[in-house]
Amino acid sequence: MERIAALPRPELLQVADAVARDKGIDRDEVLEAMEQAIQKAGRSKYGHEHDIRAHVDRKTGEILLARYLEVVEAVENEATQIPLARALKKNPEAKAGDFLIDPLPPIDFGRIAAQTAKQVIVQKVRDAERQRQFNEYKDRIGEIANGLVKRVEFGNVVVDLGRAEAMLRRDDLIPRETLRTGDRVRAYIADVRIEARGPQIFLSRTHPQFMSKLFAQEVPEIYDGIIEIKAVARDPGSRAKIAVLSHDSSIDPVGACVGMRGSRVQAVVAELQGEKIDIIPWSGEPATFVVNALAPAEVSKVVLDDESHTMEVVVPDDQLSLAIGRRGQNVRLGSQLTGWSIDIMTEAEESERRTEEFRSRSNAFIEALDVDDVIAHLLVTEGFSSVEEVAFVPLEDLVDIEGFDETIADELQNRARAYLAELDERSEVKRKDMGVADEVAAIEGLSPPMLVKLGEKGVKTLDDLGDLASDELIDILGKDQMDEDQANAVIMAARAHWFEGTDG
Repeated sequence: MERIAALPRPELLQVADAVARDKGIDRDEVLEAMEQAIQKAGRSKYGHEHDIRAHVDRKTGEILLARYLEVVEAVENEATQIPLARALKKNPEAKAGDFLIDPLPPIDFGRIAAQTAKQVIVQKVRDAERQRQFNEYKDRIGEIANGLVKRVEFGNVVVDLGRAEAMLRRDDLIPRETLRTGDRVRAYIADVRIEARGPQIFLSRTHPQFMSKLFAQEVPEIYDGIIEIKAVARDPGSRAKIAVLSHDSSIDPVGACVGMRGSRVQAVVAELQGEKIDIIPWSGEPATFVVNALAPAEVSKVVLDDESHTMEVVVPDDQLSLAIGRRGQNVRLGSQLTGWSIDIMTEAEESERRTEEFRSRSNAFIEALDVDDVIAHLLVTEGFSSVEEVAFVPLEDLVDIEGFDETIADELQNRARAYLAELDERSEVKRKDMGVADEVAAIEGLSPPMLVKLGEKGVKTLDDLGDLASDELIDILGKDQMDEDQANAVIMAARAHWFEGTDG
């Protein structure tokens, strides 16, 4: 840039250095803010339509102001462009796309111009400071921060972290916790993101990982990686469960986290406003892990259902309230910790249910196979739950039942198959009476009784069936009749006619 009547302004550089040092931002960013402020003042004086640019010399501090004119073939804006013919008179080497620079005399800042310039500089410095905060804290998500409460606004707490401000929202405070201006506070950096008002740092004292990090500070074995925190579940301010695993067989993970006379766990409890913490050993075996997670309640039996990711837990009658916990807290935290849905029942309830299941299955066999209760009870005791199983298992599975021989087994299978054939026949008649289309009946995987169930729910055409989602079809037919893959196959078969005649 051409230099004219520009006086050295070393004080400008001194101010820039002081601001940069005070705010912890780059000196060049402060000088760029100053250039923008001077540029704004220049446009106010010479006209906003002009392309006026300012430059502060980084060594001397002198201010250089100039008007830029773009060299073009055809002028569209006379304020910012100059035709090539006229530009060649000023500079014989000029070509389209170049800029001609007209130096301007230094501005004598008036009060208004100075005020405007100050506002621009303050805003730019603030933006640069926020960007610096964002860059510094975006990689610190997941750490614990220490700060002082600066102010409380409508229950939300603004925390001064030293080189930045952070927000601790009311929802992220432990219930019944009261923080006042000047209080020292520790919190988990949950998120750092750019919002309309600039970068924001969000803290949390209710996040499950806050407790994990506190334990890592109190328990050297966790910090060193010897003990690993596998899962955490919290009801902030009330109760929490933490599952730990030791990678060194000689170190007890629970004992290490509790500490001598409970010193380590008490330090965490004190920070979390008295939150009760159950420390339990983690296990890769889901049933064992759930039993541990429901401590201090004792568990008699566990029944897993991998498909629905549900676990039925049987407890002694006197342990029910302890297993469920106050307002369901113990079982809820256990479920969160393990990732399994947990149903709790007493031994009496489970015994009653098993008796009812045994009775209903026995009655079904008595009715379908026309056998006495002794044979029906034997079938149920051996694990047979449906007539279909009796009809289609290998014959030797029936012969192996104590008291059965090949003649009895063969007769049972014949009766079972005859019953199913009769059932299919009756269902076929009922299906037609209901108006369930033959095209639906032709789909592989749907038996006549299934078609009757569909008809009862108003599913009678291919379009009706094709409009269902897999979980809706499973609800109609029953989980014991169809899994998700089979349901999807049936629905896709019903939709096949939608795509006939279409390309690709």
